[in-house]
Amino acid sequence: MLCRVKARASLTGSRLLHFRTLTVGLHFGPMQTADFDFLLPAELIAQHPCPKRDQSRLLVLHRASGQVCHAVFSDLPNYLEPGDVVVLNNSKVIPARLAGINARTGGAFEVLLLEDNAVNDWWALVRPGKRARLGTRISIQDRSGRTSGIEATVADRGDGQRQRLHFEGTPDIGKVLDRLGRVPLPPYITRNGTEDGQEDQERYQTVFAAVPGSVAAPTAGLHFTDALIERLHAKGIGTCFITLHVGLGTFAPVRVRDLAQHVMHEERFELGSATVAAIASARAAGRRVVAVGTTTLRVLESVAAAHGGRLVAGCGRTRLFVYPPYQFQVVDALVTNFHLPCSTLLMLACAFASPGHTRGRDVLLGAYAEAIRLRYRFFSYGDAMLIL
Repeated sequence: MLCRVKARASLTGSRLLHFRTLTVGLHFGPMQTADFDFLLPAELIAQHPCPKRDQSRLLVLHRASGQVCHAVFSDLPNYLEPGDVVVLNNSKVIPARLAGINARTGGAFEVLLLEDNAVNDWWALVRPGKRARLGTRISIQDRSGRTSGIEATVADRGDGQRQRLHFEGTPDIGKVLDRLGRVPLPPYITRNGTEDGQEDQERYQTVFAAVPGSVAAPTAGLHFTDALIERLHAKGIGTCFITLHVGLGTFAPVRVRDLAQHVMHEERFELGSATVAAIASARAAGRRVVAVGTTTLRVLESVAAAHGGRLVAGCGRTRLFVYPPYQFQVVDALVTNFHLPCSTLLMLACAFASPGHTRGRDVLLGAYAEAIRLRYRFFSYGDAMLIL
C-alpha cells in the first residue's frame, strides 16, 4: 500500500523551507535524489547539544523486523554483547573557519579550510565564491576582527566548489588556527554575536578526538563519554579506532537527480593494525562489528571492497558512495545521528537499514517519521539512532 508524504529539500543557511511530494512504498527504477527527501519541522533542528553527552535520546531500529524502540544513549551497552567491537573515528575537528577581507577592496570573505596539500597550501571553500577570482588576496583577520598580518592568495579555482589558497605571513597557517579560526559549525546551527563559542569548542568534538584534520565533527561519536566507554569495556565490549578526516565527501550536497551520477569528494583515512586485529577477532568469534558513524563505516567498507572482503591496515583515500541497494561486508550494526534530507549520509543509513535491497529507504524514513512524531532532535547536535 502506498502513502503520500510531504518532503523537504536540503537545508540552507537561512533555513528556507522548500517542499515537494514523494511516494513512499515499493520503489521502481534507479534511485533518485528526491527519493530521500522528507519534511522536518525547523524547530527539531538541534541548535545546542544535550546538556550531558550520553543523555541524548537513542532510537533503536531492528532492521530485520522494522521494530523501533526508544532509549537514551547511555543505554547503548544494553544492546551489545560481550565480544562485540565498537569502532570509533578519532579525527579531531580543527578551527577551520576564518574571516578575511579583500586586500584591495575591503570586501568581506569567509574561508572554510578543507585540506592541506603542503605547508601554507590549502583547498578551501571561499564565500562569496564569485569574488574569489584567481590572484585575489585575502587579508585574514583574528577572532576580534583585527588584521592578523596573514594573507591568502587564490591560486586555483579547482572544480568550481573549492579554491586553492596559498598563505603568507606565517610559517604555517595550520599552527595558528587556534587563535584565528572558529569552530566550523554547519550552516543550520545559528549563533548570535554575543556567544563566546566555548560550548562549541568543547562539544563539537568527541572525547576521544586525537588526530587533527576534520572540518566537521564525526557527530555520532559526540554522544560518548569516558564513563560510557568504561562501561562498554566492563561488559567485555571492545573499542578501537579508525581516522577519517571529515571534509566535502561527507557534507557536500548531492546536485544530480540520478544518484548513479553523483561523485563523492575524496577523504583521507587511516586504518591501523590494532583495529584490523580487533575486528578480525570479533568476526572469528561470531560477534558484531559496530561502526560509530557513517565515516567509520565508509572506511571499513572501502578497505574491504578494495581487498576482496578483507581488512588491511594502511592509509588511503575514499570516495565510496553508499546508497540502496548496497551489500555490506564488514559492519553489522551502526550508530548514527539523524541526517539531512537528500544527503549522502541519509542514503547510507537507508542502505544499511536493508542491505542489498532498496526497501531500506522506506524502513529508515518510517523510523524518521516516528522520531519526528516524538520530537527527537535532528542533525549534528541532535539525538542518535542505533541500527541493529
